[in-house]
Amino acid sequence: MQDGGRLFSPFPRPRCLAAAAPKLTHPGKAILAGGIAGGIEICITFPTEYVKTQLQLDEKANPPKYRGIGDCVKQTVQSHGVKGLYRGLSSLLYGSIPKSAVRFGMFEFLSNRAKDENGRLDSTRGLLCGLGAGVLEAVLVVCPMETVKVKFIHDQTSANPKYKGFFHGVREIIRAQGLKGTYQGVTATVLKQGSNQAIRFFVMTSLKNWYKGDDPDRSINPLVTGAFGALAGAASVFGNTPLDVIKTRMQGLEAHKYKNTLDCALKILRHEGLTAFYKGTVPRLGRVCLDVAIVFIIYEEVVKALNVVWKTD
Repeated sequence: MQDGGRLFSPFPRPRCLAAAAPKLTHPGKAILAGGIAGGIEICITFPTEYVKTQLQLDEKANPPKYRGIGDCVKQTVQSHGVKGLYRGLSSLLYGSIPKSAVRFGMFEFLSNRAKDENGRLDSTRGLLCGLGAGVLEAVLVVCPMETVKVKFIHDQTSANPKYKGFFHGVREIIRAQGLKGTYQGVTATVLKQGSNQAIRFFVMTSLKNWYKGDDPDRSINPLVTGAFGALAGAASVFGNTPLDVIKTRMQGLEAHKYKNTLDCALKILRHEGLTAFYKGTVPRLGRVCLDVAIVFIIYEEVVKALNVVWKTD
């Protein structure tokens, strides 16, 4: 019986992999689930993204228009109503769906090839898979989407806003600056997005492995997934807010002041000091923690639902 046991001992491994499939699933399911999660999340959290971007664009040399988060919200509502906090939502919504779809699809594609023989993804491989997913989403979706969003929000602060809507804005940007006008700050965006997803998936993978212990089949409650997501989001905020500030400046209407990403960083440091690299950290922290928690919860639950109706090997 012992020899028989040894003969059949490899077979539990495929069963273990099958049980783990809902967590590291077929890229097709990941693309669909990621898109759904991204669309829902951005509708919930956009006002904090708006405030964060306004504070980052509010350079000291102007002098500052806002005294803080509350003052930014107050002035925006007084001038444009509550809907002013959603200015630029369309550009982010159109981009958020494909962004999350590309991110999760690429992560699952890479992670399915990086798992060990037991179907387990270690933290280091999770970081590398997250890095790959972040770089791809930055090039295909995030850079043009964020450039348009920042220009929309910055345009609202001007005396005579010129963008009437998403498609009109994109058309005007391309007409004035060409297609490259939607790819301003691409280096900073790739650095920011790549490090973002590397940090988040590293933390998520580490926490999931810790929670499951020696039982890879152990299910994770949605609230626990949300808590892990919030921690992953917080880690990414503190890890790369400086890159986010540089990216925002490079994509604003006054991006012409900077020769490149390095020049932008040096000018911010020279004229505004080190603390300028952490402008908007508080509103970004709140948004990102909620963002990542919501996205991972919805993603996991949608994948579970898809596993019922969409059978894949």
